[in-house]
Amino acid sequence: MDFDKLFGFGEDGKYIYTVVEIPKNSSHKIEFDRDKKAFVLDRVEPSIFKKPVNYGFIPATTDEDNDPLDTLLISDEPIGTGIVVKSRVIGVLDFVDGDENDYKIICVPEDDRHSGKHINNLGDLTEQWKQQIEYHFNHYKDLKQVGTTNVKGWGDANAAWKIIRGCVEKYKTES
Repeated sequence: MDFDKLFGFGEDGKYIYTVVEIPKNSSHKIEFDRDKKAFVLDRVEPSIFKKPVNYGFIPATTDEDNDPLDTLLISDEPIGTGIVVKSRVIGVLDFVDGDENDYKIICVPEDDRHSGKHINNLGDLTEQWKQQIEYHFNHYKDLKQVGTTNVKGWGDANAAWKIIRGCVEKYKTES
């Protein structure tokens, strides 16, 4: 499926589309292969490093690591691989993997009648949740090579939209 053409990134300043690659609580490292237009199991992670949140990407974007811009989609339940979710942006995780910036856009489903209406910015998330996300991303590659990942901090929705706009422009110039 060509998510880039079917959905695009969303509407600037209002919402994004995110495509789920890895459901919350999964140890499967699933990636979307843009060239093959298919989801591919890259590896199986140790169960201690299951994803604490749904993990996906924004179509029609290219981040500094030359992959689509990553998303962390907050929901109480896992959302399956390949599901497209119209989402509200609430912030960004400033993350470095190896020597490359690898931002994670924090978002919630636009129409979440269970808990999403109560999450409007990073301040609505508990410190415990943020610490768990930081711990996961600082250590999930430790069994392969310690110290290759680093969470540098958090940014608000405005910082996230600035990154999204840059990744949309990079996608357009490279496509």
